[in-house]
Amino acid sequence: MKRWLIWAPLLVFVMVAGVIAWGLYKPADRTIWSAMVGKPVPDFVLPAMIPGKPGVASADFRQGKPRLLNVFASWCVPCIAEAPQLMALKAAGVPIDAVAIKDTPDAVTAFLRRNGDPYARIGSDPHSRVQLALGSSGVPETFVVDGRGIIVKQHVGDIRADDVPELLQALAEAK
Repeated sequence: MKRWLIWAPLLVFVMVAGVIAWGLYKPADRTIWSAMVGKPVPDFVLPAMIPGKPGVASADFRQGKPRLLNVFASWCVPCIAEAPQLMALKAAGVPIDAVAIKDTPDAVTAFLRRNGDPYARIGSDPHSRVQLALGSSGVPETFVVDGRGIIVKQHVGDIRADDVPELLQALAEAK
């Protein structure tokens, strides 16, 4: 029996190393998905973030045409990375509205000047209330909303070039 006790620490070490290796090899999906997909956009009215561009309200999404709702912030590095794809979607005729999270008008104006402005409307959400009501857990996140105001798809993280066709397809199906 004492011989087995000598090997017990090594056996415990091997088991712990195995669990760690398995976690590194096959990490868990920690994406937080919104429970709002398939449901109407929650009621909200956000004031305009910058002069010359209207704010955004839930009623804007019930006008018969699918739209994207992008949750972003000027201080968000992945938001900069997705800017070219949002500009490509705008060039393809996709209407895009935005919710600016915990931001200032000057910072958002500078962000849009540097990275392009794909947005028809930008609402200010200084306390993340609308972001949380949408079920968004971070920035950037983008929601595809059909013409009746129903959220049909959520894209978590920055939009990359290979995500654009999928979003265009979701918008086409949302009509």
